[in-house]
Amino acid sequence: MGAIDRLRAWAAALAIATTPAFAAPTGEEVIDTSAANLIVVLRESLGENHPDTTLRPYGRVVAELPDGKRVELATSWYHYIGDMHIRLVFDGGQTLQSASPNDLERLRLSPEEALDTAVRNLRRVYGQPTATPWSGGLMQVQGMAPDFASSYFLDREFWLGVQRGHPEGVVAAVPQRGGLVFASAKDDDAIDALRFSAAALYAGGGGRRVSSGLYLFKDGRWSVFQPPRGQ
Repeated sequence: MGAIDRLRAWAAALAIATTPAFAAPTGEEVIDTSAANLIVVLRESLGENHPDTTLRPYGRVVAELPDGKRVELATSWYHYIGDMHIRLVFDGGQTLQSASPNDLERLRLSPEEALDTAVRNLRRVYGQPTATPWSGGLMQVQGMAPDFASSYFLDREFWLGVQRGHPEGVVAAVPQRGGLVFASAKDDDAIDALRFSAAALYAGGGGRRVSSGLYLFKDGRWSVFQPPRGQ
């Protein structure tokens, strides 16, 4: 299978994930809002390029209810690195309900503690991430649910394990919700392949896009390796 065919096959696989990104409460569905049901997703902040992973409040957002009414909500969303932000949400199976700042206060969790809790829950419910060879020196990260693959970018324990085999660091791309790929920072050919693949998948991602940048994990932390598009 050639590089273009592999790219098309991966894009097709990503397209099967259907879990919504966010839902406002409807009053009809009761979702468990305990700390044990808190998970995290990554989403795009188009046009931004934050230099590090310091959590910065996203602010209030407007959501549309099933009856078409628009409401303003306080959410536990935080700007993250590059052109990404995180959303702390309660997992309803087919629906994700955004956690509010009041929820975190009720659970006695700081944003950083909530993120750690959410990643642990993700690993428990949807499996620990695994890295498997893809093509051209690239490795693909997956769990048991394709739509949450991008969330494993936030799993510091996993990346510390990867770094033990790559002291020079690894470069990762998160072009779509179901796509998380990395290469050794010392493999120039693999990084070139990563640039091509990530750009193509991001361009075809539509509403499922996450980031147009590339990120370096080294010395236990993320930094921007290639700025997001437009920066």
